[in-house]
Amino acid sequence: MSPDEGLDVEVLDTTLRDGAQATGISFTLQDKLSVTEMLDELGISYVEGGWPASNPKDMEYFSRVRELGLSRTEVVAFGSTRRRGTRAGEDQNLAAILKADVRTAVIVGKSWRLHVERVLGASLEENLEMIADSVEYLRSHGLRVIFDAEHFFDGYKEDPEYALRVLGAAEGAGAHRLVLADTNGGSLPHEIQRVVREVRGRVRAPLGIHAHNDSGTAVANTIMAVAEGAAHVQGTINGIGERCGNADLVQVLPALVLKMGLRALRSDLPREEQLRGLTSLSRRVYMLLNLPENPYQPYVGSRAFSHKGGIHIDAMLKEPRSYEHLDPELVGNYRRITVSELSGRAALVNEVSRLGLEVDKDDPALGRALEEIKRLEAEGYSFDGSDATVHLILLRSLGASADQLVPVHWSVDVSSGDEGGTESVADVIVQFGSQVRHGRGRGVGPVHALDCALRAAVGKLVDGLSGVSLTNYKVSVVDSVEGTASKVRVYVEFSDGRGRWSTTALSRNVVEASLNALIDGYNYALMLKWLGSRGGKVVRQV
Repeated sequence: MSPDEGLDVEVLDTTLRDGAQATGISFTLQDKLSVTEMLDELGISYVEGGWPASNPKDMEYFSRVRELGLSRTEVVAFGSTRRRGTRAGEDQNLAAILKADVRTAVIVGKSWRLHVERVLGASLEENLEMIADSVEYLRSHGLRVIFDAEHFFDGYKEDPEYALRVLGAAEGAGAHRLVLADTNGGSLPHEIQRVVREVRGRVRAPLGIHAHNDSGTAVANTIMAVAEGAAHVQGTINGIGERCGNADLVQVLPALVLKMGLRALRSDLPREEQLRGLTSLSRRVYMLLNLPENPYQPYVGSRAFSHKGGIHIDAMLKEPRSYEHLDPELVGNYRRITVSELSGRAALVNEVSRLGLEVDKDDPALGRALEEIKRLEAEGYSFDGSDATVHLILLRSLGASADQLVPVHWSVDVSSGDEGGTESVADVIVQFGSQVRHGRGRGVGPVHALDCALRAAVGKLVDGLSGVSLTNYKVSVVDSVEGTASKVRVYVEFSDGRGRWSTTALSRNVVEASLNALIDGYNYALMLKWLGSRGGKVVRQV
């Protein structure tokens, strides 16, 4: 079955080619193979695996990718038109495409006379011959050819007739698709709309769109082109690419599938289930590239469906559509209710329900918890993402009486090691119930040493902490006034292998803030265990 059969719009993912050209991006061979499998699972029509003539890794990729047994995706090879003064049959770039043993090739050619004359150094007619020769040569070897008209929108604005002649040369030679590229990313949606509409009436082959994001409109430009009849879309996962990047398919796909109701994926699933793996895909690509996730990324960001304002939260909990344009589960994301000085009792009721408890919105305990949260945020705390700290405040306000770790005394000594580097030694005295315990720990840094000292102090005394580990630690400066010590806010993530939680603490001493965040993290684990032992019920204190 051909990739475009039965689809309204076919998608070509160029993460592994155009995305790999971004500064700071480097895929290993295994990375490229892993991404290909992810895209095949999603149902992307084409994966542009790379430029086989450019480097040995890309050529090896085309050899190894055949072993994957892809079921939905066709891997295509990228290249440019033949070089000036070279016959197509003698061009190394075209030969590399044939060696890649693919069924479809993507060929890029110049469509802006500025590039033809001043960059390529060719005549306008010579450029047309290079395009036609390259497409015909690959077609004669049984390949389908997608023609990428580089800088098409800039070229069309300057000389529309020549830009159209470029498309005509590729189409006349048998090109399967004609892709209009906004290579400099300088066009705006209304310009894309006008040009695509005009070009559609001048060619027979289906049109495609390849948009860069230098004006911040790549996604909008792509959607506008499809609205004007483009049947082929190119982009990258998370929008990575040269300069400001490419159109982000993570944003384009939900628009096409869920909002425009178009068939854009090779999937047998119902439309509302096709993109449930999108958030996971986005995050896995970030992870492979060792890039930080964008929490504000539409659809998949950790804050894309996060609600903070009290009025918003109250309305949204009654009717999610009041402040959500889409059900987050459709893209594999989920709703977050952020507790802050801007949120009200509705947000706290939601957090209590997450703990499996029920509480009335007018319960005085919620008022006490909310006042404490507002007081702490006025001091510089931020509870965005620090769910465990919020839950501890709530549970204590509701009357939870589980034994907790309370710091009594602590000290940390940092000194240079005998063989270079530094060594940290921490002493911690904590109280747990009626018992007071001391622990000493050594670590590669103060926080590590504190954690080791805490574990040494409680030892087997506190059941349930042995499987808890730190997974992330961050520090941010809250204020910085000349002549005074800055306040620092510490954020710590924990995991017990079954779930994750996070805490936050504030101090003018980073070590003290770290210790308090650590203790809160362990106390949260103890509180949940205590709550579970009571069947999920908190006995209210009178």
